[in-house]
Amino acid sequence: MSQDLIEEIELNITEAKKMVALGNSLDRLMSNRDFKKVFKEEYLEQEAIRLVHLKTDPNMQDPESQEAIVRQIDAIGTVTSFFNKIRHQAYLASKAIEDGEETLDELRQEEAE
Repeated sequence: MSQDLIEEIELNITEAKKMVALGNSLDRLMSNRDFKKVFKEEYLEQEAIRLVHLKTDPNMQDPESQEAIVRQIDAIGTVTSFFNKIRHQAYLASKAIEDGEETLDELRQEEAE
């Protein structure tokens, strides 16, 4: 029984390490100078501002234009939410690794006794 639990915890730690690695990849990507300029500054910030202003433009008040603008704003929000989800999952995974390793140590000590 204890061996099955150990294997399950080890598998969980392996999966958690993959999520932490994804979070680290995102951190490296977000710190890349070109990515910051093109994606973060131009798309996530400046494009969002442009779209908000465009939403109030008198020439863009027809339903089709308004719907297109809202879809584009939603897309920016979706991407931001996706990045935040990865960060949060990586944080939770790092905590799960710590807890799992602690539990493994305890189980292995119990087996040794």
